[in-house]
Amino acid sequence: MSIITLTIQCPDQKGIIADVTQFIYSNKGNILYIDQYVDRENKAFFMRLESEFLNNENGISSINLSFENGPAKKYNMKWSLFQKEQKRRMALFVSKYDHCLYDLLGRFKSGELDVEIPFIYSNHPDLKHIADSFGIQFYHFPVSKSNKSEAEDFQLNLLKKYNISFIVLARYMQIISTKLIKEYTNSIINIHHSFLPAFPGAKPYHSDFDRGVKIIGATSHYVTDELDGGPIIEQDVSHVSHSHSIDHLLSIGRDLEKIVLSRAVKNHINHKVMVYKNKTIIFS
Repeated sequence: MSIITLTIQCPDQKGIIADVTQFIYSNKGNILYIDQYVDRENKAFFMRLESEFLNNENGISSINLSFENGPAKKYNMKWSLFQKEQKRRMALFVSKYDHCLYDLLGRFKSGELDVEIPFIYSNHPDLKHIADSFGIQFYHFPVSKSNKSEAEDFQLNLLKKYNISFIVLARYMQIISTKLIKEYTNSIINIHHSFLPAFPGAKPYHSDFDRGVKIIGATSHYVTDELDGGPIIEQDVSHVSHSHSIDHLLSIGRDLEKIVLSRAVKNHINHKVMVYKNKTIIFS
């Protein structure tokens, strides 16, 4: 038995759902989950479908080809098909903060994150002991203004060597290069410690404190060339008051960061996120 996830986006028109479900049926598939969304303003259609194939003699490659020459061509679809049995490979980029790293590795160890983690990369050596304790390879390459190009080459070689599917910036405090972003479009997940679009950039909790905000938040988003401006995957907030110090805001914020980043990563792993323009559609 093989279980696949199919994601689709295309111009909205009649017959899409009927043809897609008929395709699954004619290929001896059984639909386990289906959801769709129509952006009426932009006349765009989005679908996510999970299906099992009990007796598919020709394999997933034949389904890919048949779908490409059938519904995909007919409706001018952008689509992807994923096999559940093929785990995605996630690289973790970190600096010195360890709370998001510990949280993700704990969830990974417990089986909550259905991925492989071949390595952890950092621009500082401080968190190597965490990687060692989880039995994960740790790579350190210091980054400065004078060696950014060399650091970028080092990162890209690692990612290629380990056949990485996507990258998670677990409080990695460096700006990602345009070259890396192009190689991993909508596949680099960042956690920003504010409720974007408020307070992008550095030290948002200090800005929260200075402005006397009543809520603080965290945002996970895909990385683009615009600093903290990529498509948002997940957000959450917590209420605060005038009595909270900066240290208290930092403590609350770190809890939010862990929760928000883990939700975003799980949604990405399970192919529940679709990017359209600079927004996302998140399926349940």
